[in-house]
Amino acid sequence: MKETICTIPINDLFLPKNGCPFCSMEKMLEEQYVDFVTGDAMMEPNIRIETNKKGFCHRHFSQMFQSGQKLPNALILESHLQQLIDEKMPKKTKGKPDKKKLDEIKAALDSCYVCDRIEWDMHHLTATVFAEWIKGEEFRTLYNEQPYICLKHYDFVMQAAAAKGGIPSKYLADFHDETARLCKNYLQELKDDITTFCSMFDYRRQGRQWGKEKDAIERSIEFLTGEAP
Repeated sequence: MKETICTIPINDLFLPKNGCPFCSMEKMLEEQYVDFVTGDAMMEPNIRIETNKKGFCHRHFSQMFQSGQKLPNALILESHLQQLIDEKMPKKTKGKPDKKKLDEIKAALDSCYVCDRIEWDMHHLTATVFAEWIKGEEFRTLYNEQPYICLKHYDFVMQAAAAKGGIPSKYLADFHDETARLCKNYLQELKDDITTFCSMFDYRRQGRQWGKEKDAIERSIEFLTGEAP
């Protein structure tokens, strides 16, 4: 596949053939945005406006905290907490609860700047995957040689492929067949490994050496959720 500024990250994600390439894509974006928010974004007023408004989910707050940069975290929290005080809390604390304010707090609790940016970029990069797959030849071969596509990203990819601006209808059936094969074949492999794992606890198998079924539970959780336990 000829490399351009758009395809270089796609090559980097698919060439290793190590697990689900879309899991690698999501992990790459997550790491980049966590570093960005506690780094360069501190000097970007437009970004601070967005982070003050959206806040972060527990997962990404935790990753930001674990980065070890306490001052950026404190500055982000200072302005975000102030915005909650100014815009989400009731002006008066007597009387009936303000349903509108409660709805706004619920929306704020379900909001995350990093999650939103990852979702947007996942769609953007996946559109490049579609474009390269449609061209056929080298990238389609590379796509078919992936170890698997996890269940989470099988759903994500096929929803995006079938949506407006995804895979053109004349290519969609072939793309679905190839993507479903990458998901289903590994799903069957996991099920067989889990069955073997369970059988290893049968007294009749005492003394038998463990094989690849030894980490079948961990691999199954990663396949089902997109994240290793």
